[in-house]
Parts: sequence; C-alpha cells; structure tokens
Amino acid sequence: MNYYLQVLKNYSNFNGRARRKEYWMYILFYYLISILTLFLDNLLGITINEYIPYGPLFIGFVLFSLIPTMAVLVRRLHDIGKSGWWMLISAVPLIGGIWLLILLVTDSQLEENIYGENPKLSS
Repeated sequence: MNYYLQVLKNYSNFNGRARRKEYWMYILFYYLISILTLFLDNLLGITINEYIPYGPLFIGFVLFSLIPTMAVLVRRLHDIGKSGWWMLISAVPLIGGIWLLILLVTDSQLEENIYGENPKLSS
C-alpha cells in the first residue's frame, strides 16, 4: 500500500525512474480498488444501465488515477532506459501490448542512465 500512496503523492512527476516493485505494487492496488468500485457500483445499483456494469464510483476512480498511472508507467520505462513515448507501442494491435508487458517486466539498468540513478541503489 505504501507504493500505491507514494505514486499518488508523486502523481505529476514524469521524470526519474521507478523500480519494478513500485510499478507492479501500484498496479496491484489499482486493480483491487477498481474491482471494489465496480462491486460497489453494482451493489448500490448506480451503474449506467443493466448492460454496462460501470458507474460513477468506478469512472471517478479511473479518471482520478489516470495521471498517476501514466506517470509511474513513464518512470518505469525510464528505469530500463526507454523514453516514456514507448507507452504508445501498446497501440499496435496484439504485439504492442505484449511488447510493452515485456518492457515492464524487464529488470532495471544497473548503472545510471539519462533519467537518473538506479533507484535500487539509492534506496
């Protein structure tokens, strides 16, 4: 949970590097909260309609998390020495999403790169 809160506090920082653990712990809590908001929307009966299970809680959470999620994704790509623009590779059907996943699970560059020093060594 600390990693999730750390990302939220650092929501507008697209500079620097984010470790794999920081990124994946954020994503874990992001999905857990997403499922909880979907459940609450359906439990309270405030979904858009009976065919669309989304409601204002889920949509609000996704909009609230959009910038922090993009920021931690960019910092994660910086950690492996790639530009944040590499997130757009996911727009390529099928192969783009797989390639982005491979980039996101890649270990950090051990040495300092143009985006800063290795966060594993500085913490």
